[in-house]
Amino acid sequence: MNPFIRTFASAAIVSLLSVAAQAAEIKAGDLVITQAWSRATPGGAKVAGGYLTIENKGATADRLIAGAADVAGKFEIHEMSMDNGVMKMRQLDKGLPIEPGKTVKLAPGGYHIMLMDLKGPLKEGEKVPVTLQFEKAGKVQVTLDVADIGAKSPDDAGGSMMKMDHKGHSGMKH
Repeated sequence: MNPFIRTFASAAIVSLLSVAAQAAEIKAGDLVITQAWSRATPGGAKVAGGYLTIENKGATADRLIAGAADVAGKFEIHEMSMDNGVMKMRQLDKGLPIEPGKTVKLAPGGYHIMLMDLKGPLKEGEKVPVTLQFEKAGKVQVTLDVADIGAKSPDDAGGSMMKMDHKGHSGMKH
């Protein structure tokens, strides 16, 4: 098979799989949870971040108040913010409000879940079950898709496509 066609076909399949993974949505009461993901962690790491999007389609506020994951000894909800040019992270002791008609995105550099005291590394391609606890919607099971260690979003392969060994027509590596 032509190397160009093989490369194009591989990229198309990865794109389709990525879209299929993004399509998963979980409904809990008036909440819709999408794009649940995490990053792979290096061996020996004791913490990992969890990210997702929560949309409140209802008329009353809800609040993400707690959670749990078998892969971690501790689950916390955190916020990162800039304070006089210094990035600070703090636990949200009262949880994260999800106002009616609003969407809250948990993403790197902002709100996020902290999985602490990891029992082992998170590996790219794994699916990590997590239980979220909402004030009104109750307990909700979601699965974090583990992306590349350098991923910045759930559809970012973190450069993993660049790591593939493709040869061009001249036989030289790209």
